[in-house]
Parts: sequence; C-alpha cells; structure tokens
Amino acid sequence: MGSSFSTAIDDGSPARSSRKRSPGLGELPENCLAMVLAHLDPPDICNLARTNRAFYRASSADFIWEPKLPENYRTLAKKLVLYEGSLECLGKKDIYAGLCCPVRFSGGTKEVWIDKERGGLCMLVSWKGMKITGIDDRRYWSYIPTLQSRFHTIAYLKQIWWLEVEGEIEFEFPPGSYSLFFCLQLGRPSKEQNRKCSSITQQVYGWNIKPVRFQFSVSNGQHVASEHFLNEQGKCSRYHVGDFVTRDLYKPTKIKFSMTQIDCTHQKGGLALDSVFICRNRSGTGR
Repeated sequence: MGSSFSTAIDDGSPARSSRKRSPGLGELPENCLAMVLAHLDPPDICNLARTNRAFYRASSADFIWEPKLPENYRTLAKKLVLYEGSLECLGKKDIYAGLCCPVRFSGGTKEVWIDKERGGLCMLVSWKGMKITGIDDRRYWSYIPTLQSRFHTIAYLKQIWWLEVEGEIEFEFPPGSYSLFFCLQLGRPSKEQNRKCSSITQQVYGWNIKPVRFQFSVSNGQHVASEHFLNEQGKCSRYHVGDFVTRDLYKPTKIKFSMTQIDCTHQKGGLALDSVFICRNRSGTGR
C-alpha cells in the first residue's frame, strides 16, 4: 500500500501537483528587498545586485545609500567636481560611486576618496606636497620612479645629518575620528609594484640609534606627537602618528604635520618617503 501511494505521487497525481514552490528572494517586492539591502555594507549590496534584476533595481533606492554617504557629501561632490550640474539629477548610489573614485588636487600632490567598504573619507599627501630639508640636493636625496607608490615616485634619502619633513592640508573633513600615518620604507624601492626593495642592508643605517619624532596639530586645537624607531626593512610601512576628531560640518579643517630626526651626532640613510595617509578611524563616532 505504501508502495502504490508513493508511485501515485511520483506519477503526477493531484497530491503532487498541489504542492507549491516556495518563492525565492528575487520574487519579493522591491521595497522589501531594498529594506534588506539597507542593512548591508556597500560591497555586499553590489554583489547581490549582480544576482538578478530584482536585486539590481532594489539596490538603487536612495534611502539605502544616503546613510552611507558623508554628512557633507554635497560639499565634497562639488569640491571634487563629481558632476558639472545639479546633484539632484543623480541618485545617491551614483554619488557614492563617484566619491569612491580617487581624485587628485593641489597640483596632483594630494588625493582623496571615500572608502568603498566603510564610507569614510581617505586622503593621501604625496612627498611632492611637503617641505623637505635638502630635497633638491642630489647628494642627499634622489627621486625614484616606482609602481609601489600611487604617485609613481618616491623620495629616497641616501644620507643626511638633519632630517626634517613638514606639510599641511586644509580640507572639509566630514565629522568623525581620523588617524594619521606616515608611509615610509627602509631600503631603496624597486620599480615594480609587487617586488621587495632592492637595497643592501648596509645602505640602511642610523635609524636604530634615536627614534624619529612625528607630530601634527589641528586647527581646532588638537595636538599629537609620537616617536618610532624605524626598523622594518623591505616594505612600505604606515607609522601611526595619532588620531584627531573633527566636528564642524562645513568649516575646513587645517592640519600641519611633521617628521624629524635632528640629532646630528650620527648620519642616517636608506629611507624612502612616500606620503602621509589620513583615514576615518574604525572606532570613530558619527556616520
């Protein structure tokens, strides 16, 4: 009896035809899909948008992307010439995508973009935009073309007694907490992107005797200083100087930063200076 019952169902009996297929996610209303997508990070939203048309259409809803944009995204979009027209003509998804594309300014010495995963503002300041002691004297410094830098050139210090690097940036940082790093490398960098430095160990010297002093000051009164021994050879490292907080939504924030090793009791050499990196702190408050 049990055998005949099973056969009847397999043969297309009414019992089998009455069974309904459960709807998939792609069959849900677009507004429901959009509400689900709103809780995801941008990379996950984009990955789901590739799965089918329903997710693709739902992923364009403005209420998904507006909370992920910086609070002053209108100011940033206009400053970075994202769109020569009214921003009202663009969807929030398009504005987000546009701000994620790195943009150069200040004669190509600075670069800014929005981190596509977290939505925080990031900035690079090239060594070309800094004031460096003896930079024009080829006895001390040389300029090395390399794909290891986003600016395609690194300043390489051959030898010097007095190292002093200064720079500044003024920009409309969205409110939040940020970290500042110096991007340095011990050893002469190679021209290729993925190769380690080609420097001989003896060409790197003087950095383990006294630490390098890093500091920066912010126009809102914050000041941070730290010291690091430079001892990691063969790759570009980010030396964390410290963190700062911005709260003004529209007023530009001015940051002055420096790196010094002015102990003239010993020479120093074999250091590659790439850039200063500023990024939104993961533990920061705000959007």
